[in-house]
Amino acid sequence: MSWNEANLHRHIGSWPRPGVLLGSALSDGAALRRLRGSPVVCSDQVIGGVHVELDAPPAAIGRKAAARALSDLAASVARPRAIEACLRAPRETSERWIVALLAGLRREAERHGAALVGGDLAAAPGPFGVAVTALGEFLGPGRPPGRDRLRAGQAVILTGPVGGSLLGRHLRIEPRFRAGQALFAAGARALMDVSDGLALDLSRLARASGLGIQLEAVPIHRDARRRASASGRTALDHALTDGEDHELIAGLPPSKAERLLRGGLPDCPGALRIGTVIARPGLWLRFPGERPRRWSGPGGYVHGEEPPR
Repeated sequence: MSWNEANLHRHIGSWPRPGVLLGSALSDGAALRRLRGSPVVCSDQVIGGVHVELDAPPAAIGRKAAARALSDLAASVARPRAIEACLRAPRETSERWIVALLAGLRREAERHGAALVGGDLAAAPGPFGVAVTALGEFLGPGRPPGRDRLRAGQAVILTGPVGGSLLGRHLRIEPRFRAGQALFAAGARALMDVSDGLALDLSRLARASGLGIQLEAVPIHRDARRRASASGRTALDHALTDGEDHELIAGLPPSKAERLLRGGLPDCPGALRIGTVIARPGLWLRFPGERPRRWSGPGGYVHGEEPPR
């Protein structure tokens, strides 16, 4: 059995017309209604055998593809408005599989207030792949957050426990929109989501700001402990390096961080202060009872390198 682009176009044409569209549906370009804030654009992709297992349920693949791009909007403190998705799939893929994947994409986008407004379909040999571009709007005030805006002395906040996502959480990404808004409102101007591993992403955040981070605590997810029991690695190692947690990391003045955590971060009961921004470049692990040491890897997911098992 193989899929047919014309059949899928008819299926897509039966969907309700998204309210965000100003122009016609199923056109070469999606003309959208005017945004209230500054546009923010994020792109991400899911490739079979890289980001998901080849036999993963198609609806879960679609949901993850949308959520990865939406999580970048959350880290940008942008309200989601629309997504576009480009799908490549082997010719022998069933239309039912593709319809289920598209349904997962649509549902995840709509769950966060965005619409699937366009994209492309292509039959090609090799594993399937889904590339998603998400459009959001930053409503301010001031400049949007970035990776390069840490300040020495700030507290580093993580919105939840990490590690072990491959036990299933990598298919159930939860973009932290409300937490991102709360962090920004409290004064966070450096934000990013944890996609490639906590240690690696912290080091990227520090490097972009020309500073260092002293890591003092890590909230370890129970899935990291489960993975550790089978891998022979420590749960801490999994928490530092597994990635695909899509929690947010942010820098805040210590007093504001304490006040925010005391009141509770929306949807993030496991949020924790994990460290401090320091002038000395690099990521430094300083856990109770241990001598400080600089993190230099290996760890995290870097495309082109062999990831840790």
